[in-house]
Amino acid sequence: MVAKTGFFPTSARSLLSVAVWLAATACLMAEDPPQMAEAIGQAKSLSMAFRNAAEATIPSVVTIVATPTPDQRRQEFREMLEDPRFHRLLPETFEFPEELDDDFDPPFFPDIDTQIGSGVVIDASGVILTNHHVIENAGTVTVRFGDGREAKATEIKADPRSDLAIIRIPVTTPLKAARMGDSSSLQIGDWVIAIGSPFELEMTVSAGIISGLISGSIGGHGRGPHEMQRGRLLQTDAAINPGNSGGPLVNLDGQVVGINMAIASNSGGYQGIGFAIPVDRAKWVASELIAHGVVRRAYLGIRIDELGPEAAEALGLDPRSGVFVAEVLPGGSAADAGLRVNDVITEFGGQRVRGPRDLQDVVEQKPVESQQTMTVMRRGQPLQLQVTLKLDPTTLVEPTP
Repeated sequence: MVAKTGFFPTSARSLLSVAVWLAATACLMAEDPPQMAEAIGQAKSLSMAFRNAAEATIPSVVTIVATPTPDQRRQEFREMLEDPRFHRLLPETFEFPEELDDDFDPPFFPDIDTQIGSGVVIDASGVILTNHHVIENAGTVTVRFGDGREAKATEIKADPRSDLAIIRIPVTTPLKAARMGDSSSLQIGDWVIAIGSPFELEMTVSAGIISGLISGSIGGHGRGPHEMQRGRLLQTDAAINPGNSGGPLVNLDGQVVGINMAIASNSGGYQGIGFAIPVDRAKWVASELIAHGVVRRAYLGIRIDELGPEAAEALGLDPRSGVFVAEVLPGGSAADAGLRVNDVITEFGGQRVRGPRDLQDVVEQKPVESQQTMTVMRRGQPLQLQVTLKLDPTTLVEPTP
């Protein structure tokens, strides 16, 4: 999520809203001072909750500066030289190099060659959680703390499927780790704050609510939402901008409930729709990367699809009441358990599943080789199957930092 800085004046609608609020406040004070005092007290209490949550978390938030590898810089420089718009900026007599060998060192453009993101300390020994797209193709990753300290990352482990990564830095004294919360209890309307470094403005805090709990795919601006292949998302209207990626989304108790990831925008800037990865998934991915260097995912061995209105009606079911089985792969866990094409999976491991991402989310986090109960609808009748999960074969592929 890298973009050029842009600042825009307050909208007329915002000014009108403030004016209406001030007028209402004035009327209320004139008519009922005790009621106004109570309202101000409640507002101050909410303000104090925001302040306390921010103060508790900010020491654990860092700015991440990623610079590309020499190969990546050479590739980007080649692409720039091939761009006719760049040619028009140079004199006609300028001679372009015909070939850029491995020894060629292209000029360094800080605004182009660096990516700025955020991260959150999850272990006092120097482990930081961020987004994969923040450190993708990085040759050097620098972690910058709010007090001015800097450290170079000595280890990076990434999982592109979830768009998450961990960074390890050397420490001489223990860092302050953030308090990790529980995203499963979040509800639409809950207050949250987003902390990070938007447009390189370090340790910025914005407030909003949980706007939605997203199970399907999303569109958006930046690489995050397009790279992420697994997991549900939190939608928030807390301002998330380029540079916020990898920073924490925090509840009023000062607990991290999400990792800020992307925005949906027509302009590339904030338009009120941001997305974060639920912290429950982030904790699982981080623990796998720390312990094994890769994320070990369990695997059913099926191809699934949404249970749309037409298919649901044909099967006598409600839309989005389960996951349609389009194909059962030979030799997979599902085939061994007796799952069939046209079955509809409604529960897995005791959890309801309404769409493909729900099922992927619950299956892959179950222990490999564990036995799980799967409830399916077959020809209008419920049926329980016992399935022994296998390791996703793609897990054996080393992730790309």
